[in-house]
Formats: sequence, C-alpha cells, structure tokens
Amino acid sequence: MISSIKNYLSENTALLIRMDDIAENMNWSLMKKCEDLFDELNIKPLLGVIPKNEDPELLKYDKSENFWQEVRNWNKKGWEISMHGYNHVYGTKTYKKDYFNYGGDSEFFGLSLSDQKTKIKNGFEKFVNEDIKIRSFFAPNHTYDLNTFKALDECGIINIIDGYGIFPYSYKNLNFIPQLFYKEIMLPFGIQSTQIHLNYWKEKDFKNFEKFLRRHQKKIISFDNILNKVKSGFFIYSINFALKNCIKISRTLKF
Repeated sequence: MISSIKNYLSENTALLIRMDDIAENMNWSLMKKCEDLFDELNIKPLLGVIPKNEDPELLKYDKSENFWQEVRNWNKKGWEISMHGYNHVYGTKTYKKDYFNYGGDSEFFGLSLSDQKTKIKNGFEKFVNEDIKIRSFFAPNHTYDLNTFKALDECGIINIIDGYGIFPYSYKNLNFIPQLFYKEIMLPFGIQSTQIHLNYWKEKDFKNFEKFLRRHQKKIISFDNILNKVKSGFFIYSINFALKNCIKISRTLKF
C-alpha cells in the first residue's frame, strides 16, 4: 500500500522548464549559459519564442543575426519551440477581466476573433517558413479571453502552457499545462511548468537556477512527456477547478 502510494506520487510529480521572451534581442550571454547547463543535465526545455518581436524593452538587448538558425538548432536537440504571442506588444488593458484574472495589459485580450486569429496565423506562418513545427502557445502576461482559445483551436494549436491546476488537463479540445509560480518551485505532488525570464536575471539568479536544476534534475521532464500526463475526468476537473477559483479570487481581491 505505502509502496503504491510512493510510486503514484513519484509518477505524478514533475516539472517542465518553460522559458519566456526568447527573441532575436535578448540576454544572449545568459542564454548560452542556460544552453550549456541544459545540455550537461540532458534537460529539454520549452522555449517561448516571439515570432515577430517588437517589444521596445526587449529591443534594447543585443541582437543575434543568426537567431532562427539558433532556434532550429535548439529544436533539433529535442527542445520544444512554443509560440509566445506574436509581437509581444500590449495594446489593451484587462482590468482583471481576462480568463485567468491576471490583470494588467495584454496583446490579445479584448481583440476580435478575427484580429486574434490573424496574429496567431501570422506567427504560425513565420515558424513554418523557418521550418519549425509549432504545437503550443502561451500569451504574454498570461492574458487571454475566449476568443484567444477559439482562434488557437481554429489554427490547430491546442496546447497552452498556462493556467491553473495541479495536473495538465484537457478542456474543450484544448490541453492546459499549468503555470502557477513566478519562481522555480518543485511541488511535492503535481505537474506544472516554470516561468523563466532570463532577461531580468543577474548572475546570482542563474546560480540559483543551476542549483535548482541539479537538485531536481530527475523530476524535470520534456514537453512530449508532459503531454502523456494530460488528465481528464471529474476528479481532475474538480481539483483544478477548486484551485483555479481560489487563485482567481485571490487575484481579484488584490489592488
């Protein structure tokens, strides 16, 4: 009995490394350090690549003239390339009415279905032209509305690296890989993804990240492995629904 419980906990405790804001203009010195570390530990992260970066804050960083070849090289290593918005420029305010009640500004929330679909299609076509397969998406600042999900579904992208829950789950033809915390945390039970913004890091942040990866290396899994752990059913839905509403209420009450 105890052995069975331990095995169940072990099989259902894992973490996907999600890296945000991967673009032509970024902190390339830290990216290289991360790449070397991933290679050493045989970790296959998911990289959120901005297909047409126009974010003025990101444009301040050094630009790689060989960016798309770098992305193809990462992809060949088995790293998952995910679409992270389209141009990473916020044009609307959510007033915490976005799907996950994150609040703040958004690239997608409030736009028409047609406009959101155009953004997603244009981003998808950029990856196709660069010979990169896209299977997943996550929006800048975690902000979506129902039109975002419908546009993604109609464009054939059904995996969203965002949301609430202890486990990856399927809902209305979409798979959600939960992303709960702003720092690297390994839960004692459950499967989720990180949120890594290396452009904001200093050297000490990388050192802490390295220690975390070395400590939890055996529990860090790839995108393909995490897709095999997508769950459905009333029990999973109830757990995730309860957690979702607790967090949404908490965020709604914050000013």
